[in-house]
Amino acid sequence: MTEPDTRRAVLRLEAADADDEELDRLARRLRAELGELDVELRAVPGELPDGAKAADPVTVGSLLVAFSAAGGVFPGLVETLKEWLGRQAGRHKIKMTIDGDTVELERATSAERQQLIEAFVQRHG
Repeated sequence: MTEPDTRRAVLRLEAADADDEELDRLARRLRAELGELDVELRAVPGELPDGAKAADPVTVGSLLVAFSAAGGVFPGLVETLKEWLGRQAGRHKIKMTIDGDTVELERATSAERQQLIEAFVQRHG
């Protein structure tokens, strides 16, 4: 995606109660769902967990998502993240950073999440 209206978001999945194997599984599932959207996904180099043998950025749960600022892609991305978190019983959170502005999606009520997401989408959509 090299269009001038391309936006980039860094997503970081955090799961306090997950070991490296579970975090890897969760990150791959999230990546598969995001892959169904009109976005470009790339792994983000991150810190290696203790005992890790190789740098697998998916294992540490970070993704770079490039998407068109036009066409409503961003609200669809946010909705996908919200739905994915909703299916995870609130045990995990996703930090999304765009242009240095970070929003943390986690254990909020549906109404609180919706307000937070709407404000973030207005700033970056």
